[in-house]
Order: sequence, then C-alpha cells, then structure tokens
Amino acid sequence: MAAGRVGTPPAMSASPTLPRPRGPLSDAVARRLRGSSPRGPATLPDDPFDEDVQLALWMLYEQHYRGFADALETLEWDPELLALRAGLEASFEGALRRLATPYVTDALVASDDLVEQVQALVEAVEVPPLAAFLQRHATRDQVLHFLIERSVYHLKESDPHSFVLPRVDGPAKVALAEIQYDEYGAGRPERLHAKLYADALAAAGLDTGYAAYVDRVSAETLAVNNLMSLFALHRRLRGAALGHLAAFESTSSMPCRRIAAGAERVGLPPAVAAYFEEHVEADAVHEQVAVRNVCGSLVEAEPDLREDVLLGVACCLILDARAAERMLTGWERDERERAS
Repeated sequence: MAAGRVGTPPAMSASPTLPRPRGPLSDAVARRLRGSSPRGPATLPDDPFDEDVQLALWMLYEQHYRGFADALETLEWDPELLALRAGLEASFEGALRRLATPYVTDALVASDDLVEQVQALVEAVEVPPLAAFLQRHATRDQVLHFLIERSVYHLKESDPHSFVLPRVDGPAKVALAEIQYDEYGAGRPERLHAKLYADALAAAGLDTGYAAYVDRVSAETLAVNNLMSLFALHRRLRGAALGHLAAFESTSSMPCRRIAAGAERVGLPPAVAAYFEEHVEADAVHEQVAVRNVCGSLVEAEPDLREDVLLGVACCLILDARAAERMLTGWERDERERAS
C-alpha cells in the first residue's frame, strides 16, 4: 500500500479540501459548498448507506467541524444545504432505528438496570474479530489500511461528543467533561488523542492531514462517523449520543491491546502501538464513567431518555460491526485474487 505524504503533523486547525464526489448527490453538495447553485439529482438514492449519500452527509456535517479550505464558510447554515441534510438524516435515522430496535427491545426485557442493559447489548451484537485478526494475522499493508480507515475519526477524536456538553446538566455533564478532559490531553497539548493518532500515522509513513484519506475510506466508515454527528448535533438525540459514547468506551480497551500487539508484530514503529496502548487503561476507566456516571446520571435525571441511550449503544455496535466486516471481507477478497 502506498504511503501518503510523510512529515510533521500539521496544525490541528488545518482544514481539508473537499473530497472527490462519489455520485451526483455528493457532487452537487461539493459544488454548492464552493458557492455555485447546481441542480441536484431529481431523486435521492433509496439506500441511506449508499456511498454517495454517506459522503454527501459527511461533507454537510464537516461544515460544523473543520470545514473545507475550498468551501465558503458562510454556507455552514445555508438553508438549502440544511434542508438537504435534514432529508438525508431522516432516511439515515429511520434505517438505524429499524436495525437497532430489536436489540433495544431485548435489552429492555432482559433487565431493569441500565448497566445490565448496556452489557446485554454489547453481548448481543455480533462483532467480527477485526482486532484479533490484526493481532495475529494481518499483513503490514492491512494494518496500514486499518489506520487509514480509522483516521477519519481519530484525527478529530472526541469532538462529536463535545457538542453534547451544553445539552446535559449536573452529574452527567461533570462526568462527560471528565472523559473529554482526558481525551483532550488532560491539559497537555502533546497528549491530545488526535495528536497521538497523527503521531502514529507519521511514524507509519502515512499522511497526517485531517481527513486526508476520506477519498479512500469505505461507505461503512463514513457511516460510523456520520452516526456520531447525527446524534451529537441534535439535542433531541443527546441520550443516543451518550449511549454511543458508552458503547465506544465499553468495547475499546481489549481491542486496543490486540491492535497494539498487531502493530508491533508487523514491525511498525513504537508510536503506532503507543496510541493504542494509551487507550487500554484509559478506556477501561472511561467505560465505567461513561456507563454509570454519564448515562446512569442522565437516565436518573431524565428517565424518558433510557431507550435513546440504548439506541445509541446499539447503533454504535451495529455500524462498527459493519465497518469491521467490510475490512475483513475486503482483505479476504484481495488475498483470493492474489492467489488465483
């Protein structure tokens, strides 16, 4: 796998350029963000997980993060783009709810305790053994591919969940701020987790630019990222956003240990493993804080948000599983083609 531009990680405020379109919808969004008013597709794709849809949605969400160097900043709240985003979100959210509802229903039946319900969901959603494969079997190129796919999120790590801070109060806000403080380096800029990931990319000979690899990642990876923004940018979905955080932290520690071992096995520099090793202990602690102190406090204060919290847990697990399956099946296909 060819590496990208190697060098010192750029300033974290650097904005990317607009990605290459993957269809008429993302092309229309990109053109509009540059300031033109093109005619979009007459009808939207039926599949909300279609790569054209997911890329268009990702671009619309990115206006609220770093934006784009070649887009007009004044279009962040453009009514035309917001209307399009609302339509794409409605389709995406509807599909997510259809996927997640059976799991949420089973968790509610299994227990009345939120911690036990979250654990029931973690056990119920079948996740492909991506971390185990990376630990024991992946080639160097496959580990690099994994790092590239994850870079779309990890170079803005924790930013989506920060949107939720002003939307909650009391113990839930305090606990969420505690997690975010750690994710943002605990007062040390060089320990900012996004910076640690940029350091890992640089050590591996990969491009450290924010969203540098968005043209190469799968639709499933874009959906993983869009899920976080969907939940985080809507106050009504604050419970789902925090449930997502709980699931993310609850399923991170052991996989990170395995991924670090895999990076070492294929001979990548220590900075690559160091990023994942940082999360082995930290996420084990964050799991308890996210489930009990963040989500538990939120549900205690707002009992009606219990199902939304569980929705966020289920959606996180389901989309992470889909992204992992896409990587594993792609690697298997590549190996068969090389062998034939």
